[in-house]
Amino acid sequence: MPKIVNDAASRPALTDSAFHAGDPYPHYREWRRDSPLFWDEHGEFWVVTRHADIVAMSSDPQRFCSKKGILPADVERGVAEHTSIIFMDPPRHRGFRKLVQPGLAMRRIADLEPWIRQMTRELLNEMPSEGSVEFVEALAIPLPIWVIARLLGIPAKDHEKFRVWSDAAIEAATKITSDNAILLAEMINYLAVYIERRRSDPGNDLISALVGADVDGQQLHDQELVMFCLTLLVAGNETTRNLLSAGALALSTHPTERRALAADPSGIPVAVEEMLRWESPIVSFMRTATQDLELRGQKIRAGERLLMVYAAANRDEEVFGEDAESFVPTRHPNPHLTFGIGEHFCLGANLARLEARICFEELLSRHPDFELCGEPQRLQSTLVRGLTELPLSFGS
Repeated sequence: MPKIVNDAASRPALTDSAFHAGDPYPHYREWRRDSPLFWDEHGEFWVVTRHADIVAMSSDPQRFCSKKGILPADVERGVAEHTSIIFMDPPRHRGFRKLVQPGLAMRRIADLEPWIRQMTRELLNEMPSEGSVEFVEALAIPLPIWVIARLLGIPAKDHEKFRVWSDAAIEAATKITSDNAILLAEMINYLAVYIERRRSDPGNDLISALVGADVDGQQLHDQELVMFCLTLLVAGNETTRNLLSAGALALSTHPTERRALAADPSGIPVAVEEMLRWESPIVSFMRTATQDLELRGQKIRAGERLLMVYAAANRDEEVFGEDAESFVPTRHPNPHLTFGIGEHFCLGANLARLEARICFEELLSRHPDFELCGEPQRLQSTLVRGLTELPLSFGS
């Protein structure tokens, strides 16, 4: 089969943050239908849009590796496998995951529920009971930051720093600048000092647990600890922030479904899965072919990169049916790929789900009829699908 090529003149650039901040879904639908795997000349990578292909790639790290980078920008700036779990391949990845997994086990996460519910109620208490509120700043941003910081044992006085640093990391994923590079260096230095402090004075937090973790005599080095904490901070915060804001937007524009959930909150966990599918917080990640191979009749050469577009695969009609483009809070089963699949399934998935469930249980119990009352503003990013502003009305 001839190489399917989409040049820059015929389609939007996937490396353009404005494309992702707009409405990319009609393009995803067209690509799934006409060219589910094509070569992007602008970014010099293959674009993968079908659910089945992403599942197959994610389950085959021998042929599709992470160590060459997972973002389009990683090729230019270079990455090293040992610097972060997100760049690791087996067998190194399995050993590292065994070290950090107990700290994020379901039971440990479940123990946070009373505190997360308390924090959510406090944030809701600060909102007006009537009138409008900007939901992103009022709840979607502070709650995940507080939760991740508490999990890591970071003092409350430093929470705002972590918000600034996390935003800088997301900005750097699209383009490194001198400003965001300085902020990232500040975060790395902070974490390094804090980890060293925990070695001599451990507490009941995830960093202390990781400092003392041991699998078959192997422990995490300081650099590995720093990069894991950085990854958890950014991924845990940004994914959950955008899940909460996208979920609130979906419910605000689907009143029948919103009222049904308010009347029967037992449906919220299933609805959260649909929020994750319908507006995938993480747009895409990349893999690199380790050998010559064939996918959908296309010849992939060793060393070529492939961009797995989760946001497109999560609306794949072959998996989700004719209503794949619709928001259906009762959809079950819901095999979305928002948390990935295979070796790199998100370690923080249980935490994100817990925060979202609690958030919407509390929000809908107080404000079952909240509505959109202004124009949402989208984040300019090639990595995450997020909102910077979401004006909601709680009534008059």
